[in-house]
Amino acid sequence: MTEFVTDLGTVLPRLLGEGLRDTLVAFLGGTVLMLAVALVLGLALHQGPRWLRVFARVVVEFFRGTSLVVQLFFLFYVIPTLTGLDIGSTWTAILALGLNYGAYGAEVVRGSLNAVPQGQWETATALSMPWGTTMRRVIWPQAWALMLPGINNLAVMLVKGTAVVGLVLLNDLTFEADQARREVGTWPAFVAALFIYFAIAWLVSLVLRQMEARAQRRLGLGDFEIRKARKDADRVLAGATAPGGSTGTR
Repeated sequence: MTEFVTDLGTVLPRLLGEGLRDTLVAFLGGTVLMLAVALVLGLALHQGPRWLRVFARVVVEFFRGTSLVVQLFFLFYVIPTLTGLDIGSTWTAILALGLNYGAYGAEVVRGSLNAVPQGQWETATALSMPWGTTMRRVIWPQAWALMLPGINNLAVMLVKGTAVVGLVLLNDLTFEADQARREVGTWPAFVAALFIYFAIAWLVSLVLRQMEARAQRRLGLGDFEIRKARKDADRVLAGATAPGGSTGTR
């Protein structure tokens, strides 16, 4: 036991250095891109003209239907071969994570917009509100509160998804843990990595749950409505992540 604790103390500083830095860069960059992609594609699926909905659906199904690992390899090895443009390991990881999880997030956005009562849209139309004002003042606050539980789940999944970025030569936590394994053994190396991943996911989930509660309080939702919103968001995410997930539009 003493030897295990000593080895753990040896490996932790190594993982908390370059490994944690590269993991956080991939996670934060991937999260920003995921949210942007989810918003654009989700709005296109829900509000766009037919041709735009078809295009967005093709993009969503392509990135949901292909492996994240294959997407990483394609961006890292194939794109430079075809175009001569090498974006490097970090940007490859950010692009692959953001596009992959953003495709799932698009279904969360679309489903949350669908969940806003039709009467809200009709009232805004009756008041001759411009589309931008309707979205900003009426629809988006309600949809945002509904989509936060699904975004929370996707953000935690993205944290775990960063474990594969070492395949494109990024020295992330998993890569550093595998290197440390050869020096201090399997148990200390991967137990340390496990707890660091858990800590990151827990903090991310905590922040997003606080955002969720704040958004729902601003809408005056009680505990019952909050629980219902979470269940609705979970159903939306389950449909998005299931094979051949929901493809309906408003």
